[in-house]
Amino acid sequence: MGIAQTTSNVSVSSSFSIHGIGVSSGIAIGRAHLVSNALLEVVHYVLPAHLVDDEITRFSEAINTVKKDLETIQFQLSKNAPAEISAFINTHLMMLADKSLSEKPKDIIRTEQCNAEWAIKQQMDDIVEQFEAIEDEYLRERKQDVVQVVERVIKSLLGHPNQASIQQSVKQQENNIILVAHDISPADAIQFKQHHFAAFITDVGGVTSHTAILARSLNIPSIVALQRARDLIDDNELIIVDGSLGVVIVNPSKEILAEYKLRQDQWELEQQKLQRIKSTKAVTICGTAIELQANIEVPEDIIAVKAAGATGIGLYRTEFLFMNKREMPDEEEQFLAYKQVAEAMKGMPVTIRTLDLGADKQVNPDTVSNCTNPALGLRAVRLCLSEPQIFHTQLRALLRASHYGHIKILIPMLSTLSELRQTKILLERAKASLRKKNIPFDENIALGGMIEVPAAAINAEAFAKELDFMSIGTNDLIQYTLAIDRTDDAVAHLYNALHPSVLKLISMTIKAGAKLGKSVAVCGEMAGDAKLTKLLIGMGLRQLSMHPSNILSVKQQVLHSQISQLNANANKVLSYTDLEKIELMVAKFNL
Repeated sequence: MGIAQTTSNVSVSSSFSIHGIGVSSGIAIGRAHLVSNALLEVVHYVLPAHLVDDEITRFSEAINTVKKDLETIQFQLSKNAPAEISAFINTHLMMLADKSLSEKPKDIIRTEQCNAEWAIKQQMDDIVEQFEAIEDEYLRERKQDVVQVVERVIKSLLGHPNQASIQQSVKQQENNIILVAHDISPADAIQFKQHHFAAFITDVGGVTSHTAILARSLNIPSIVALQRARDLIDDNELIIVDGSLGVVIVNPSKEILAEYKLRQDQWELEQQKLQRIKSTKAVTICGTAIELQANIEVPEDIIAVKAAGATGIGLYRTEFLFMNKREMPDEEEQFLAYKQVAEAMKGMPVTIRTLDLGADKQVNPDTVSNCTNPALGLRAVRLCLSEPQIFHTQLRALLRASHYGHIKILIPMLSTLSELRQTKILLERAKASLRKKNIPFDENIALGGMIEVPAAAINAEAFAKELDFMSIGTNDLIQYTLAIDRTDDAVAHLYNALHPSVLKLISMTIKAGAKLGKSVAVCGEMAGDAKLTKLLIGMGLRQLSMHPSNILSVKQQVLHSQISQLNANANKVLSYTDLEKIELMVAKFNL
């Protein structure tokens, strides 16, 4: 990410822009409120032996203080607060209660006779290093939750102002406050939201970080991965946040400010218009219905799903159940989570993806094994087939929950037919074990496969013959096709959903499904990008699954679509081999 000067004057008050990753669209104009980064204030000092016990007591008191603060925040949440918030706070409370954070630093204090701030910082660094080895982007971002919890503890140890006093200082400022931080925890964010908080911008984070997810659920402009915003922006400085473009403008000129105020008014008007189509069915001009479903991580996300008018759950990521635990969740715990979602959706389809973890992502962080290239290692269905008891437990839980709603099972990262056939055998064994005990389940439960490996897309017709449905995971498909890690700043600019090879693989999968009468959906980020909606429909897709906050903007595109015209446009795009031509053509779709 870079910094661009927007004026020739480089004085303190000069205007400049900073570029990051826009994770929640919209425009905010307001005054910067800098959030302290306590981690940068940690120093190391050695304690006399007779003060070690007192230091351990001080550490324990800080842990208890933070725990009470989080519990208070959770208790004070309003009934209409986004479901993600309570789930995130629960995650932080679980982390705080884990011995790796609540007890291990005490051992470090005793062994090294060091201060508590240093001890928990060292433990945090060890845990973060383990998370860094995780290939899955969503799970890798959970390291920020560890950092956020530790920072709260360190702030308590350093005697930083508590949340109430910080809120009071915010109240005294003007209404439009933009938080500028190295990182922001969900607990902090929701409290600031109560005081006319307008936007988040942070130095770190990614599109799947909790900060990003929270910003989208609150429909607040947000930009992450700005790298040095916290250092470059002064407190109370006037800034513009363009979440759509991923740009922060500091000390804008009168001309730029006037232009962005106009853009802001237009954006807000568009958002109001979108609310009018919430109950409108997603049907094209020519009468073709498009299923707009939602992606979720936790059962509490159902509130946002229903508010957005989704017609089902296109992707329920089950990894959240397995995170932050020393042991695998048992069958009953999994069953209750899946049943809760199935019942809440009242007969609408709920597509649940089986465990998508890897050899580099063990439940117990103490047993993490190193993998030279985790993206290509023992993960997803490969791991499940190598751990049949874990897979059996999850399949039984899914089958049991299918009795209470319209559940469909989705297998991630299929690359060979043998993996699919082994999965079918294990599914039949799970069914037989339930029949033996007269436990009811849906005998005709649908089994689908994620097409996210180029090998699966190329062989999509063979997979379609043996699957009930297919779902294209565009995030991994793009990454594997282009050999690009989009979280790596050095190559992230090369990650492009419109690359001709990616589009051809998607098209092959759609055609294979159509030929054999099997439904095909897209559940990656492409599904939620309104700029790509018409292209995907033109390519033949009739089901898109996305974050709930994107549903209305995508629906608007559907309502203005004419299938015959889009088919012709999509065929033209697929005939191109030049990325620049493709981008220009797709841009014309939305004019």
